[in-house]
Amino acid sequence: NRCSKRNRIYFCIVCRCQAEKYRSDLPKASIIICFYNEAWSTLIRTVHSVLNRTPAQLLHEIVLVDDASELAHLQAKLAEYLWSLHPNITLVRLPDRQGLIRARLYGAHVATGEVLVFLDSHCEVNKQWLEPLLAKVADSRRTIAIPVIDMINSGTFEYKESSLVKGGFNWGMHYTWEHLPQDYFKDERSYIEPIETPTMAGGLFAVNRQYFREKGEYDPGLDTWGGENLEISFRFWQCGGRLEIIPCSRVGHVFRQRRPYGSPGGGDSMLRNSVRVARVWMDDYIQYFFQVQPAAASIDYGNITARIDLRKKLECKPFQWYLRIIYPEQVIPDKDHGRSRNLPPKYKAKFKRGGPIKNKETGLCIVSEDEVPVRNSLLTLGSCDIQKKYQVWNETEDKELMLVYNLCLDAQDGMRKNVYAKLGKCDGMKRTQAWVWSIKNYVYQLYNPTSGKCLAPVKDGDKYHLTLEICTLNNKLSAFMMEER
Repeated sequence: NRCSKRNRIYFCIVCRCQAEKYRSDLPKASIIICFYNEAWSTLIRTVHSVLNRTPAQLLHEIVLVDDASELAHLQAKLAEYLWSLHPNITLVRLPDRQGLIRARLYGAHVATGEVLVFLDSHCEVNKQWLEPLLAKVADSRRTIAIPVIDMINSGTFEYKESSLVKGGFNWGMHYTWEHLPQDYFKDERSYIEPIETPTMAGGLFAVNRQYFREKGEYDPGLDTWGGENLEISFRFWQCGGRLEIIPCSRVGHVFRQRRPYGSPGGGDSMLRNSVRVARVWMDDYIQYFFQVQPAAASIDYGNITARIDLRKKLECKPFQWYLRIIYPEQVIPDKDHGRSRNLPPKYKAKFKRGGPIKNKETGLCIVSEDEVPVRNSLLTLGSCDIQKKYQVWNETEDKELMLVYNLCLDAQDGMRKNVYAKLGKCDGMKRTQAWVWSIKNYVYQLYNPTSGKCLAPVKDGDKYHLTLEICTLNNKLSAFMMEER
C-alpha cells in the first residue's frame, strides 16, 4: 500500500531479504576501516554500527588504520575509547601519510580473517548487511561482493535508501552510476538476485583474503586516492574474477561535497592514477582516454613493470574482451571524435518514452533556438508548454533523445571546450548522440559517454544555451528530468 512505485520496490526488496536464509558455515570477516583526520562522530558511528549490526560469530576483527592523522581527538582519546569498546578491535598507526590506497593495502596485510571487508570511515552499515556478502564470497571465491550504497546526507546525516543501479565508467576514467535495463526485473525474486557490475564505486566491498592476494591486491604504485576502483574492476574481470552487487546488503555512506584533504605530495592523484590504470589494462583503447584528457599523455605514472608482469602471470584477457563481454553498453568513439561518416541508409528509431525535458534548477524546458527545429539548431532553455510539439523529446532504445523526426540531441563537438550542443541527424550509431541518465544523490544528469561530460546550460546574454561540461553535483544547473507523457 505504499504510495510510489519506488517505495513499493524498496519494501519488496526489504521483505524478501528479511526472509532469506544463509548457510550456517559462513566465513569470518576482518572489517578494515582506514581514516585520515576523520571527524569523531562519523568514525565512531561507523564502528558502532558494525558492532551493533554484525553477528558476533561472523566478526573476526575490526582493523582501524590511522593514516598519520593530526587531529587531537584521533590520538590517545581514540585509542582508549576503542580499547574499552571491544576486544577484537585493532588500531594501527602509519608513521607517515601513505594515502587511502596504501593504507588499505597495509590493513589487508594486518588482517587475518578469511574474508576482507573494506569500509570507508564515514559509513553506517544496515541490518543484516554482512551475511549476504559473506554468503556470496563463500559460494564463489573469485567474486568481489559489493553492497548497495545508500546515501547519508552530509548536511543532515539523514539515511536514505538508493535505487538498484550498477557501475560503469566514462572515457575520462571516472566512475558512473548506470540504470539497469527496464526488463531486468522479471519477478519479485529478481530484485534480490546479485547484479553483475562492470565496475565498483571503490570503498565498500568483501573479498576472499587469499584470492585478493593472488590477484594482486591494490596496486601499491597508485597515489593517495582515485582510480583504484577502476583498477580493481578491470583487473578482476580481465583476470578471471567477478564483481557483483548484492541487493540484500546495504551500507549507508556520507557523500561529501568535496574531499577534505589533498595528496601528501600535491598534484592530482586521481589523474595520475588513471593514467597508470589505463597504461596497464586498457591496451589500445587508451587513445579514447587521451582524447578526453589530452594532458594525461605527458604525466609521470611511475614504474608499471610489476603490474604488467602480474597481468602476464595471471593470463588476463584483453580490454577488448572486457568491453565486448562485460561492458557492451559502453560507447566506443571513433577517431573522428565520434562523428559518424557512414550512416545506415534507413534508420528507424524504437521509442521507449517521451515528454518534455525540464531543468530542475530553472524550471525551464529544453527547446530548439529555432522556432522550427532544423539540423544544427542550437538548444536553449525556454518556458515549458506541453501543448507545443517541439518540446516533446522521445528517448529511443539506442539511447538517443529525438526532438522531431530524425533530429537528435548531438554532442558532435563534445571533445572540445565550450562548444554548444546541437540538433543532428539521428544515426543510431550510439556515439555522439548517446545519452545516459546518470543518477547520484537523487540528482539526474544527462551524460554523454563519448565526451565523458554532462549536458549543462550556460548563460549566454539573456538566454541559456546548452553545452557539455565535466559532470559534477556542484553545478545545480546540470540536473534534468523527463516529464513523461
